[in-house]
Order: sequence, then structure tokens, then C-alpha cells
Amino acid sequence: MKPMLYFCFVIVLIRSASGFFEDLDARETSLSYLENDAAATSKPLMVPLTLIQGADSKGAVCLDGTLPGYHIHRGSGSGANSWLIHLEGGGWCNTIRNCVYRKTTRRGSAKFMEKQLPFTGILSNKAEENPDFFNWNRVKLRYCDGASFSGDSQNEGAQLYFRGQRIWLTAMQDLMAKGMQNADQALLSGCSAGGLASILHCDEFRDLFPKTTKVKCLSDAGMFLDAVDVSGGHTLRNLFAGVVSLQEVQKNLPSTCTSQLDPTSCFFPQNLVANIKTPMFLLNAAYDAWQVQASLAPPTADPHGYWSDCKSDHAHCNSSQIQFFQDFRNQMLNAVEVFSKSNENGLFINSCFAHCQSERQDTWYADDSPRIGDKGIAKSVGDWYFDRAALKAIDCPYPCDKTCRNLVFNNDVISEITTSQSTRLTFVLLLGACLLDVLYIFECAKGFAFWQ
Repeated sequence: MKPMLYFCFVIVLIRSASGFFEDLDARETSLSYLENDAAATSKPLMVPLTLIQGADSKGAVCLDGTLPGYHIHRGSGSGANSWLIHLEGGGWCNTIRNCVYRKTTRRGSAKFMEKQLPFTGILSNKAEENPDFFNWNRVKLRYCDGASFSGDSQNEGAQLYFRGQRIWLTAMQDLMAKGMQNADQALLSGCSAGGLASILHCDEFRDLFPKTTKVKCLSDAGMFLDAVDVSGGHTLRNLFAGVVSLQEVQKNLPSTCTSQLDPTSCFFPQNLVANIKTPMFLLNAAYDAWQVQASLAPPTADPHGYWSDCKSDHAHCNSSQIQFFQDFRNQMLNAVEVFSKSNENGLFINSCFAHCQSERQDTWYADDSPRIGDKGIAKSVGDWYFDRAALKAIDCPYPCDKTCRNLVFNNDVISEITTSQSTRLTFVLLLGACLLDVLYIFECAKGFAFWQ
């Protein structure tokens, strides 16, 4: 029987001259802590941080100029020559001001990174929790550039280094020298902003290895859509435009896209996935919780709070709001239509209000994990990777799926994320204030988080 876990987290809200703005990325931060060990049945493996020595000589540094790093747990037995590289997520920064703030957090500086992280879900070292990849060499590459490992510029005045692409290349070179060059099979995965990065870098990853090496990619919660928000605006497009311009991401975007579309459009996965040559698996919630909060119904698009209850808990949505979410799901299905026609690609799109399902143990592989039909996420990814079965699983529309781990956000003192009748995770929200006139400020909650 699974233990009941209690998880506490402090979120600080942001005050500006025009009122309060939610720290949207802090919600992803809280989700990332969930991913670490939401419902593991035993104590997780803790893996220390390794900084990449000499990376600074190549200009591969975090936003504040510190060394990038990763967590690695070596493979054994049949997995000794198999490698899984998982790219950490954590939003983006799109202005000088919020990138300056970000470099005071673990998302922008090695000085604030955890010295060790729990490996759960797809990173677990236990066969009963991760049957297909438990004994592989498993690496989690830390995210400290704010542009999905894709920028290459700097701002000397603000002492900001936008070096995501160099971090990616230097980390891969370091891991190749540590044995990855001998891999007989490899998987590049990532969650959220890291899921977008796994799409952007998938073919580059394939090119690291000889043709005899089996190489595939997995994007978890990385299908960020160029969607219209509840006010008719384009909140996420505006954010991405800032990221691409500020960090000069365009020079590292696929030419197959930039030759036809503007650079911002080429940062959206819907314009990339159909042209990726390497086999890829897309794992996504049809009603992605982060996109609901930050892209579809952010406070700027809903100044009177009409969507507040609905976006916090889908059970409080009226019929027209549910239809808005159904339209978003349809847009996601349309975005993957061409991609899904390839026999080498895989899909698992479940009709849940969730975000990042590969790192959390309860969603990745457990007795009551989310399923489509009779197959859960870990089994689906494993069957696809090892060519045991073709996998193109698309769930029926909400509310048909009763296996979801739907996330619920409350704006009062206590917020619950209820995953099932047997597991409940509780968040305590301390409503504070930061006197910053910023819409998207990232990791405001850093330094206040505590967890068991």
C-alpha cells in the first residue's frame, strides 16, 4: 500500500504597480519538485551534482557565468553501454530583467543548484519502478540558460551569458569522453522546457553516434502550442519571441523551419516535429496544466479573474470553458497529425490536466498509473523504444479517463494536488510580495522551498 506523503512548498506572488501577477514559472517549479519523488514506494536514489570542469573555457556557462552541470548514475549489467540523457525543464526568461533575476536561482546559476537530486520515474535505478531503463547510464542535465539549451549570446551590461547551445554541446562532449561514445543504444529525453529542448536537439543527438547505435528521443510535456489565450491574445508567442530575440536562438534553430517561417514560429514544436529525422516519442497531457495556467488563461488575459476557479481546478469549469480546453486538445492533435504518420514515431496523449509525467514515479510506473486502454506510460515508451509494439495512443476527450493524476491549484492558504484516493500531496502557499514590475519572473519561490 502506498504511503501518504505530505509536501510543502512556499510560493511568493509578485506585486507591480498595476497589481498582483502570478509567478507562473513557480508553478512549474512546484511541479518539478513533484517529479522528483511524488509517490515513490521506497527511498529514491540520491545522485550528486557534477560540474563540467573546463566548460567556461568554451564559453559554456550558466546565466551568471558559473559552470553547468549534470547528475549521472552509471549503468550496469545489460545496461552498461546504454545511455539515457534527460534534459531538465524550468520555463524561460525573455527580458534582461527577469534573466537577471533568474541568475539568482538554480535555473540560472550553479551556486543555487541542489547538490544532489533524487532519481525517480524514468531515472529510477529500480527495476520495479523503471523496468526498461533502470540499469542504463542515466544523466540529468541541469537547465541554467533560460532558452531550452538553445541560445548563444550575452549581455555585458547585465553580466548575462546566454549560452544554452554551448552548454548542450559541451555536456555531450564531456559525456562522450566518459563512455557515451561506446553506447550501443541511447535515448534523449526531457521534461517541459527540457522536452522542447529534446525536440530541438534530437537530430543533433543522433549525429553524435555511428549509424549502428540505436538512438531515439522522448519529449515529455514539450508540445507547447502557439495557441490563442482566453482574451484572443498570444501570451506564449509573445514570451517565446522575447526568448528567441534576447538570446539569439534563431542561429541554432533548424533551417528546415527557418527557411519557411519566422524564428519565433520555429521555437514552437508544432512547426518542428514533422521534420525530425530521428525516431521520437511525444508524451503529453492534452490539457497540459502549465499551458492552462501560463499560456491559455494567464492573469494578463483574464484581468477580472473569470477563469481563476476553472484553471485552478477543472472541476469548476463551465461548459464553455471546457469547450475552450477541448479546442486546445484538438489543436494539439492537429499539430501531431503529420508526425504520427511515421511508423518510427510514438504518441501518448492522455486527456489529463497534468504536466511532466515521466519523472514522477506515480505517473511513470505504478499499479495505478495513468493509462490509455490497458497500457501505462513506462510500458508504452519501452514498447516503442525497443520496437516491441507500435504505439500511437490518443485518449478520448475529457472526462472519460479515470486514471489521470489531475493537478489542482488553489489560490488560498492551502492547495491540494490530489492524484488519487490513495495519494494526496499538499502544498502550503505563503502569499508574499516581490516589488518587481515583471510579468514573467522566474523562480521567485527559490530559497523558500522545503520538502521531505
